[in-house]
Amino acid sequence: MAPRRTGKESGKGEANRKSGGARRGWVARLARWALVLGIWVGVAVAGAVAWYAWDLPDLSRLETPTRRPAVLLRTVDGAVLARYGQLYGGAVRFDELPGYFVEAVSSIEDRRFFEHPGIDVWGILRAAVANIRAGEIRQGGSTLTQQLAKNLFLTPERTVRRKIQEAIVAFWLEARFSKRQIFEIYINRVYFGSGAYGAAAAARRYFGGTVRDLSLFEAAVLAGLLKAPSRYSPARDADAARARGLRVLRAMVDAGKLTEVEAEAARRTPLRLREETGAGARYFADWTLERAVGHIGRTSRDVEIRTTLDSRLQRIAERHARGLLAKAEKTRRVSQVALVAMSFDGAVRAMVGGKVYSASQFNRATQARRQPGSAFKLFVYLAGLEAGLTPDSVFVDRPIGVAGWRPRNYDGRFHGAMPLERAFARSINTVAVQVSERAGRRRVIDAARRLGITTPIAPHPSLALGASEVTLIELTAAYASVANGGVAVWPWGVASVDAVGGKRLYRRTGGPQARVIERDRVRALGRMLREAVRTGTGRAARLGGSEAGKTGTSQSFRDAWFVGFAGDLVAGVWVGNDDDRPMKKVTGGGLPARIWRAFMRDAAATR
Repeated sequence: MAPRRTGKESGKGEANRKSGGARRGWVARLARWALVLGIWVGVAVAGAVAWYAWDLPDLSRLETPTRRPAVLLRTVDGAVLARYGQLYGGAVRFDELPGYFVEAVSSIEDRRFFEHPGIDVWGILRAAVANIRAGEIRQGGSTLTQQLAKNLFLTPERTVRRKIQEAIVAFWLEARFSKRQIFEIYINRVYFGSGAYGAAAAARRYFGGTVRDLSLFEAAVLAGLLKAPSRYSPARDADAARARGLRVLRAMVDAGKLTEVEAEAARRTPLRLREETGAGARYFADWTLERAVGHIGRTSRDVEIRTTLDSRLQRIAERHARGLLAKAEKTRRVSQVALVAMSFDGAVRAMVGGKVYSASQFNRATQARRQPGSAFKLFVYLAGLEAGLTPDSVFVDRPIGVAGWRPRNYDGRFHGAMPLERAFARSINTVAVQVSERAGRRRVIDAARRLGITTPIAPHPSLALGASEVTLIELTAAYASVANGGVAVWPWGVASVDAVGGKRLYRRTGGPQARVIERDRVRALGRMLREAVRTGTGRAARLGGSEAGKTGTSQSFRDAWFVGFAGDLVAGVWVGNDDDRPMKKVTGGGLPARIWRAFMRDAAATR
């Protein structure tokens, strides 16, 4: 028989039953509200998905991306000079991809690519946890399928609308294509930096081969580009590309795709990038491309331009121009240099447009207009010769005045009677002004125009001393006209233009040769130019042969020049400052003449 409960115990039981019932009622109500809320959230999500799905672009076909033709420039010896525009390679089938390339991409970009249905929930959660721990966004949860959906059909905008559409398209892609097909489409479309789209273009752009030829480390470097193609491009920053490649190898080890031994062997592999002409040659490439645009027309094909640049001479020019500038930069207060070298017919073989192309794309060889100083006397003495003077004509170096202006010599002294040849060699200013006035300023201007100077020239008495501004490339071409036997020279850099896989669009065939200097005057000018190097202000440029040239220094040492020819090359050098700040007594017979000599000496040795 059960013990009889007291009234107190019975009251406690009743209270417990009421409390339990209250809790069950509260839970039931909470469950009902949760269900209702869940239904409404589901309806809202379904509505949003339906709305954004209705707004999707046409998914019925995968169109070939539209693009402007890529332009490839090559040097005269066949080396790659520069690339412009978007570079696409041929489509690579999945079976043609090295296994470690596939594993490198999946390990760093989407480790569960071959397992998830297009959206990786675990990957999203893992990225969220990593970002919370870091206190910033360091990882994304997008799968390769989502990235492909965005690249093929959507815009890069960061909105809820785009993310929902991305997920919808990702599921559609997974339903329509196999994983291998999705990977294949992705790897043939994705951007790898430096204008290269697709793995085939990237392998050719950076390593000069096919995807099948990639080493393990090269594959890791390409896989590492996908996160930030411009930042990690080997063409832009080889060290950053290598560091990123090492990060991919570590991800492959963590994913179980590589052993530590295999990864260490790959780490020791040197990164051999496809050799291209130095960054300094981009000054020439930009200048040449401007002149080739008219020949390219409206072709839809990629274009290859064969230029006149000699990669060996370009390297020599950059080495000496920048090397000698660096030695004088601080002590002589000079910060910029330009050099142009061309053959006697005007084909530009080397060009240095400034100290560092990445810091300034302004081309000081073709765009900067500066006062040439005494280098302009070539035109003054040509006008004098055409007026009946000879190198043996005698003039007196003495104080003179023209319209209230009194020219002075560099050394501040006067040296008496001397033949024109000596006055030219020693760069006597008073004699140059007398020759200009004897021949007539208009005749001097006409001589400059005939030899290719297009910049404005004021008919002031000071034009005899190079007060008007010129460009280095035009001045160098004018001296080339003397070296070319008096035939006009126009600088050129485009030898041919071809549509890749198509027809030839342009080929330089020469043209009529206009004589701008009579032969006897060419001989006289050559004689004076050689004397200027042998005994005059250009002695620092002597090579021990028949080299010829002229120095130039503008007022207050703002510009210093040397232009001359030797062997089969004509070269001009300018140094100065972009802000027109005076240098510390840098003359044309100093730093420019030394740069010219070093370049010409090594150029002759390599030919």
